[in-house]
Amino acid sequence: MPIYEYRCPNGHTFELFQKMSDAPADTCVTCGAGPVEKLLFPVAVHFKGSGFYSTDYGSKTKGAKDGGESSTEKKADKPAEKTSTESKPKTDST
Repeated sequence: MPIYEYRCPNGHTFELFQKMSDAPADTCVTCGAGPVEKLLFPVAVHFKGSGFYSTDYGSKTKGAKDGGESSTEKKADKPAEKTSTESKPKTDST
């Protein structure tokens, strides 16, 4: 059973746990004023399946599909990182 949210003319909002076939509320449960209006909220919709284009949504692998550089080519352009042994100064133990 869904929860419906209502607003009265005095600005109070309240929720009612009702069946879909139940009649909507007439008066506010806080102050008794009426008529109350049912509040509606937008629902998130995601279209998935083979009938939709791949450009409809953002993709993490967009660069590879569009003929961009692959991840191995990008790594080759970066300078090599120093390892922990290269960054430590050598001490003479003599």
